Amino acid sequence: MPDTLILTHGAGLNRNAPLLVEVDGALSALGVRVIRVDLPYRIERRTGPPRPGDAARDRAGLRELVVKARAAGEGRVFLGGHSYGGRQASMLVAEEPGLVDGLLLLSYPLHPPKKREQLRTAHFGALRGPVLFVHGTRDPLGLPAELEAAVGLIPGPVRVVFVERAGHDLKGAGGRVAEAWGEWVGGL
Repeated sequence: MPDTLILTHGAGLNRNAPLLVEVDGALSALGVRVIRVDLPYRIERRTGPPRPGDAARDRAGLRELVVKARAAGEGRVFLGGHSYGGRQASMLVAEEPGLVDGLLLLSYPLHPPKKREQLRTAHFGALRGPVLFVHGTRDPLGLPAELEAAVGLIPGPVRVVFVERAGHDLKGAGGRVAEAWGEWVGGL
């Protein structure tokens, strides 16, 4: 049975963001069933970033999709997202360990722009399952040294893959994500 990846977007984007489309194509070629989804805030509002009150609802929406995928009984279920979507996915999995078989975090936003002291890692200590981070070496929301220090807070198995010269958008990195995925899931 193929693995399923529920994949969501970053703040201000939607399920058709170029990175998600590229990752979908690359992983689908490996036989992964990719389901690109819009978060509830994006379904409600076609434009603009999420509001502070949207996060809990966005996590609830992701949870519902995971439960449906599990009920279908079609292999392992993974959850992933780019930036804000990955943050919400990781917070959900921290709240409900065992909900998914692993997390794919693309350009995890370690801190807000230009606010390195405001780390978004308080929930990392509750992540017990496998996590794959794919991150650009030029990502201003988390430089390589910052990400390497932060993943030390995660007690579960972690793999970090850096994409050289890539920024927060990971433009053109779909193939690298698929390569990292193949190596990662092969070891689970």
